[in-house]
Amino acid sequence: MQIQVQKWGNGTGIRFTKEFLREAGVSADDTLNAEIIDGRIVLTPVFRHRSLRERAADFDGNLNLSDEIEWDEPVGSEVW
Repeated sequence: MQIQVQKWGNGTGIRFTKEFLREAGVSADDTLNAEIIDGRIVLTPVFRHRSLRERAADFDGNLNLSDEIEWDEPVGSEVW
């Protein structure tokens, strides 16, 4: 894919197609880290913590937060 570097306001910008970004796993408003490695521009997504709502979507919105979990017997001076 060839793209053109263009003037954009007071700066310079590069535009990518939606399909290109979708294939790279990047969405609009994502933050990317830009580096120059061996004379090449390398863009990589920055780790972003997902919100509780986004995490719950992985479980159809059901997180089962009300269930108690039995970890193990006390091993020190814990009070149960």
